Amino acid sequence: MSTALLVIDMQMEMARRTAAGRERANPQAEERVAELLALFRARGLPVLHVHHDEPGTPVAMGQPGAEVMPCARPLPGEPVFVKSRSSAFAGTGLESHLRAQGIDRIVLTGAVAAFCVTSTTRAASDLGYQVILPGDSLIGFDFPRPDGSRISAEALLDMTLTILGADFARVMPTGAVAQAI
Repeated sequence: MSTALLVIDMQMEMARRTAAGRERANPQAEERVAELLALFRARGLPVLHVHHDEPGTPVAMGQPGAEVMPCARPLPGEPVFVKSRSSAFAGTGLESHLRAQGIDRIVLTGAVAAFCVTSTTRAASDLGYQVILPGDSLIGFDFPRPDGSRISAEALLDMTLTILGADFARVMPTGAVAQAI
């Protein structure tokens, strides 16, 4: 089985939201992402990056929020795919790249757990990839309900991981990934 690390949307907008006081799960996610990058690079395994570029939003290329977080900067030679939709597979060429490299298992990390991570996990599973989701390496934020109340970041992350783990991915802590790959 050939495994790649897929780092999604680790862009400065996530740090800005955190600094602005937005409730967030996994305050140590940046450290866990860095650990995963170090593991894959040390083992010579493929590392792929996906960056979100959506015109008119804080993550539009050229905006400060689109800059890559220091913990997740690509090294020379590491492919970077740019998306404008939620799933990293939508219009990016990611699937073709993975197939060409013979990759059939993905360790997926990044932001935001209930959105782009979820969409990418489900798409990867639907395309036949095995997905490992280190839950403590995912950035998750709180979210408003239709009535104006909020779902806490921890509750939303727990529900997201529960649903994804039920049918689409193997959920585990970052520390268990080294033995799983």
